[in-house]
This record gives sequence, C-alpha cells and structure tokens, in this order.
Amino acid sequence: MITPVAALELVGVAVFAVSGALVATRLRQTFVTACFFALVTGVGGGSLRDLLLGIRAEWLGDRLVALVILLSALAVWFTPGRWWRERVLEWADAAGLAAFAALGTAKAVEYGVQPLPAIVLGVISGCVGGIVRDVLAGIPSIIMRPELYVTAAALAASVSLIALGLGMPRLPALLLASAAGFGLRGAAMIWKIELPAYARGIAGDQHDSERH
Repeated sequence: MITPVAALELVGVAVFAVSGALVATRLRQTFVTACFFALVTGVGGGSLRDLLLGIRAEWLGDRLVALVILLSALAVWFTPGRWWRERVLEWADAAGLAAFAALGTAKAVEYGVQPLPAIVLGVISGCVGGIVRDVLAGIPSIIMRPELYVTAAALAASVSLIALGLGMPRLPALLLASAAGFGLRGAAMIWKIELPAYARGIAGDQHDSERH
C-alpha cells in the first residue's frame, strides 16, 4: 500500500517528468527522447541526493516510479499540444521543485544530516532535475536568471526542517513546506519577483573598455 508521503513523492516525480517530456516535445524530439527527458528530470535531483547520502537511489527499488515517468511521457506525447501551454511547464516545474526540496530535506534529516547540510540537500533535490533537463536541451537554465527559483527551493527545505524539528507529523510538515515553496515560486512567476543581479564594477569595466 502506498503511504501518503510516498504518494507525495510520486506526484513530485510526475510533475517533473511532465516538464521534462514537454521540453523534448517542444524541441521536436522522438518519444524515446521524451521518455529520457522525463526520467532525468523526474529522478535527477533525488538520485544525486541519495548519492550524497551514500545510499542506493530510491527509484531503483520502486517500480512505480518508472511507471509514473512512462505514463507522464505518454500523457504529454498523446494529448493535444494546446493543453500544454508554456505556463504549464513552468507550474509543473514549480510543483516538482517545492515537493522535492521538502522531501529531500526530510530524508536528509532522517539519515542524521545536520540542519544546514540537510537544507542544501533539499535544494539539490529540488533543482538538479530541472538543471539537467535544461542542459540536455541546450537552453538557458532557470538558475542563470534572477527569478526566485533556488530561493523557493530553500524556503521549502527550511520550512520542512523547522516543521519536522517542532515535532509536526511528517505528511503535514511536507505539505506545508511544499505549499510554501510553491507559493513563493508562483508569486515570483505571476508578479515577476526577482533578486537583484550583481552590478559592482560594471561601470568601471565599461570605462576601461572605452579607454582601450
């Protein structure tokens, strides 16, 4: 029987897998490529997290994960393209980001990782799948733009750590953390909230280039 926490992780895999398959179809790739994009996006962050924890990648022992990834790719491939607007990709990515950041931190805590590294592992869990997807697709990664992306993952990871530390039951803690990260990422997309970019030295560099 699937536990609620396992169901939440499968939902995270599904939405990330959908975002990966969408990128492949928009690049006019084959179905096999769409499945591969769905795979690396769906389990990339969690696999790296487990590698850093020194344990076997969780999805290797769970046949449902592979099935969910395949079904996600099939859903994207065989449904009308108009169903999958650009915003769908962004919202799916936001949902996966928040869920995996919260889950990643919770798993790190379970394995005795200290608080700050646990948050870092949560951020890795949430962000790496999307980064790998973008690198394979040859498109600029979201983390190279000033949008609130890693920040949203860090919020989800931090809320997960705090809620679990306060003794909140695991599922409500993960749902609260996922909602916080998703809410921040969603607000950033809707209202174009961005972090300030580094600007120090630009004027001086421009002046030097003009002199030469």
